[in-house]
Amino acid sequence: MTTPAMTTPDNLKYTREHEWCRPEGAEVVVGVTQYAASQLGDVVFVELPAVGAPVTAGQPFGVVESVKSVSDLFAPVSGTVSAINSTLPDAPEQVNQDPYGEGWMIRIRPVPGDQMTGLLSAADYAALIAG
Repeated sequence: MTTPAMTTPDNLKYTREHEWCRPEGAEVVVGVTQYAASQLGDVVFVELPAVGAPVTAGQPFGVVESVKSVSDLFAPVSGTVSAINSTLPDAPEQVNQDPYGEGWMIRIRPVPGDQMTGLLSAADYAALIAG
């Protein structure tokens, strides 16, 4: 069995901690990258904040646990959690199976002026994980 090539979709922005974010209207959708999911191994548990919780760029907002490790999830932008992926507690494997789709984690309503500055482009993130 071959390992699929790592994808870094061009329409996303990335953090050095291996989260991705995608603007959708007044919100930003956040998840972990395919690279992070592959490094974690099989995800067995995801802990997410409550809707309405404040998050701060660069600070932990939750935890993902796999068969190999437990890792913090870091917010790419500051704001308020507007939605969580409520399917992940019962189906954490979605993080591995579809990290850029059904495996999304949270939606954030960013604070005014927080325009995802300092995040990496797809090319910059690909270079980061290539080492």
